[in-house]
Amino acid sequence: MNILVLGSGGREHAIALKISQSTKLEQLFVAPGNAGTSEIATNVEVGVNDFESIKALVLAEKIDLVVVGPEDPLVNGVHDFFLNDDALKDVSVIGPQQAAAELEGSKEFAKEFMMRHQIPTAAYESFTSETVEKGYAFLETLKPPYVLKADGLAAGKGVLILQELDEAKAELKSMLLDSKFGFASATVVIEEFLDGIELSCFVLTDGTNYKILPTAKDYKRIGEGDTGLNTGGMGAISPVPFADESFLHKIEQQVVKPTVEGLKKDNLPYVGFIFIGLIKVEEEPKVIEYNVRMGDPETEVVVPRIKNDLVDILTAMAKGKLNEINLDIDQRTATTVMAVSGGYPETYEKGKEITGIENIKDSLVFHAGTKKSDGKVVTNGGRVIAITSLGNDFQEALQKSYQNIEKLHFDRMYYRKDLGFDL
Repeated sequence: MNILVLGSGGREHAIALKISQSTKLEQLFVAPGNAGTSEIATNVEVGVNDFESIKALVLAEKIDLVVVGPEDPLVNGVHDFFLNDDALKDVSVIGPQQAAAELEGSKEFAKEFMMRHQIPTAAYESFTSETVEKGYAFLETLKPPYVLKADGLAAGKGVLILQELDEAKAELKSMLLDSKFGFASATVVIEEFLDGIELSCFVLTDGTNYKILPTAKDYKRIGEGDTGLNTGGMGAISPVPFADESFLHKIEQQVVKPTVEGLKKDNLPYVGFIFIGLIKVEEEPKVIEYNVRMGDPETEVVVPRIKNDLVDILTAMAKGKLNEINLDIDQRTATTVMAVSGGYPETYEKGKEITGIENIKDSLVFHAGTKKSDGKVVTNGGRVIAITSLGNDFQEALQKSYQNIEKLHFDRMYYRKDLGFDL
């Protein structure tokens, strides 16, 4: 098969690497890709939302299967674009259609979906610029901390957790009236704060059948001890040690099953990954959010634990035969540590030469924000490279990742040294 992966981050490098190991693969393309994907696939300078150029590429290279990495093209309807085009409609696309992608595209849509299908989540209300005064009043009924979420896509940065009522009101005003997150915060969801420990659950579905991938936990804050600004993710661990058999059973019965059944009942066609952001409150799972693709950096710890041929799984999903697959999962723990550019998640410089990649042994190197320039690998984003290791427990795996990340060098490189501190 000829396969195209859309995206340019660590998630896409991890997926592409796994696909590249398949016996079913003829040619692999990544658009636009990064310095890491260029070693295992053909990178093509095409943007993930440039559907016409994607079409030209798919037809020119006789692509059989497209795996959509990021959320943007899904929310913008890339799957529908293929289905509505006679030349493309027989090409398999892994990723939900536009109507179902609203699960990530709109926090309000996701909340209404959970309420409709009795999926456990925090109490909430949503507000617009017309109802900002009602928003202030609703905040006054809640206990701190206060949770404000931009309704639309804000690159993982649209959620604020605030301790002070006055600050929460000021931020609500900033989001609704001053467009703090642009169009993404035209509607803001305010919800009760849930106190517990977070984890991510990943589900594969063909629209009818589902398979649950290993759990993972990522670390969003830039600073050690989970302090400072939110990032796209500074590292991840899989599996999550505190998710035991009985808790995993609750996740399946209370969250995964009603989600997949709810998509069917609501006539929301879904072939792809469902990423469920969960919080464990006492012994109960509650849903924080849905994403309609794999997480990043969680993919870098989940995908390396899959022993199956990934192309077999993706093909089964596309054909509605996921029930015929038995997942074979590596029982070891995987950890990934993300090296980021100095200044990230605020302003940072690109184009810094990266050295030492060739010295990394016994760990996987996943490129995120990198590119090749004059024969050198240079930084090209905030999150630059993820180092993934396997071990008998998360301490052993982390030790390997940390030993190897020290061999990497670029100007103002930073990484968190305390992953797993809360486990």
